[in-house]
Amino acid sequence: MMPILSAEGLDLPFAIPSLLGILVTTYGTWRYIEAKRSPLNAIPTIGYSGILTSYLTAFRWLRHGRELLQEGYDQYPGQAFKIATMSKWIVVLSGKNHLEDIRKASEDTISFRLAIAEVTQNRYTLGRRFDDIPYHVATVRSPLTRNLVSRFDDIRDEIVESFKDYIPLKEGWVTVVAYETLMHIICRTSNRYFVGLPLCRDPGYRSLNERFAMDVTVSATIINCFPDILKPLVGRYLTTVPKSVKRALEYLRPTLEERLAQEECGADSVDKPNDLITWLLETTTEDYHRTIHDLVLRILTVNFAAIHTSTLTLTHALYDLAIHPEYAKPMREEAKPIIAEDGWTKAAMHRMRKIDSFLKESQRLNSVGSMLMSRKALQDWKLSDGTLIPAGTFVGVASDAMNKEEASFPDGLAFKGFRFAEMREGDGELDGIKHQMVSLDLDHITFGHGRHACPGRFFAVNEIKAMFAHVLLNYDVQLENGSMERPLNMYAGSSMMPNIQAKLMFRKRMVD
Repeated sequence: MMPILSAEGLDLPFAIPSLLGILVTTYGTWRYIEAKRSPLNAIPTIGYSGILTSYLTAFRWLRHGRELLQEGYDQYPGQAFKIATMSKWIVVLSGKNHLEDIRKASEDTISFRLAIAEVTQNRYTLGRRFDDIPYHVATVRSPLTRNLVSRFDDIRDEIVESFKDYIPLKEGWVTVVAYETLMHIICRTSNRYFVGLPLCRDPGYRSLNERFAMDVTVSATIINCFPDILKPLVGRYLTTVPKSVKRALEYLRPTLEERLAQEECGADSVDKPNDLITWLLETTTEDYHRTIHDLVLRILTVNFAAIHTSTLTLTHALYDLAIHPEYAKPMREEAKPIIAEDGWTKAAMHRMRKIDSFLKESQRLNSVGSMLMSRKALQDWKLSDGTLIPAGTFVGVASDAMNKEEASFPDGLAFKGFRFAEMREGDGELDGIKHQMVSLDLDHITFGHGRHACPGRFFAVNEIKAMFAHVLLNYDVQLENGSMERPLNMYAGSSMMPNIQAKLMFRKRMVD
């Protein structure tokens, strides 16, 4: 057979591998030169730093990100260090000085919004036009939080009814898969506050929101495992947003059409339901956002934030209660007289210092991630210690390692349920306030810090405290078969989750 020739008479089967070899060599050389020129080269590396060998560390990051972050924190205390992931280098910061650097930096210098967009891959998981004006954040920060007092009866009522359905009060032990069951309860209770009855109890609507939260989290984790060049392809086949929005429209369209029609007619504010739909419409004045499709996407997104993190936190707390039953009695003794005086109210939740401390200690040891406060540098950024972070760099804080720092938390690896209650009794002028679960602290990073701290933490903490107090006063709790070994957490990159397959056992509480 005659060889196939190009116009120049070259044998193409021979030329193509040669051409590919030249391209690979050229690309490798370019990457090497760029790496040597980059200011990142001056920042210490955990793991390998070579153009190719760094991918060995990137593979390790997928399963052992927490260990890499702890290694860097121990090896370079108070300094910046970098870790390779599949698609980028991450520069990790720690310590109060670096937290202050982040707090003081402008959004034009380091962007929280763009970093979160990268973490959640919201272009693919939440839709291309979602993040243009994130007005739902202002909704959560203001009217959603402000109405907790007036709507707390609804939250309490749904907690009671949800627990009756999912964990019935019986004298014998009832065994449930902890994470899944608590997610059902949190989804129903949150949506009682967001959209009210009867929708919050609709199994299809509840399942849609639970699935959406899980799909966004899992999809984002998978997409972030791939280099940037492959993310559009991976994201295209992983995103479930169009299907989720279509399903949500079936449930929400009649209500949203009615609300928008009332808005056009200038309905009096006293006639409007006090719920998330009204609060969203109050927050934005842009016509584009006052559409059924956009409102549905915002409701799904608020649900995603509320369901996922609250389920993680409550699951961790009940695992800790099961292996530390000695804390149950003093927390009950605190809660009972408070509820007798104040009822099930936001004010009562505020007074429960021991319960607040127990939950915060559980959160300290088992946060939603080993690295929080993500930012993306939009321009070259110099830290107070002189470290130069080049534009385009992804930055985060080694929060898990900081939360276990001995200097801030003596015996930091041990669970001490009333650690923060004791700290609130200190002599400092603000001790009674700054050690609350909702408070922001440079030593304890779970809700972030500064202007981008979690806006929904007040709702989440009060909801979780009400559920935890309900469990304490009505149930005895233990792990399956009475095990005293805490279920092992699950890790992926910097993400941290409780074991989602472990089971808890509940029974009607015996009198102390």
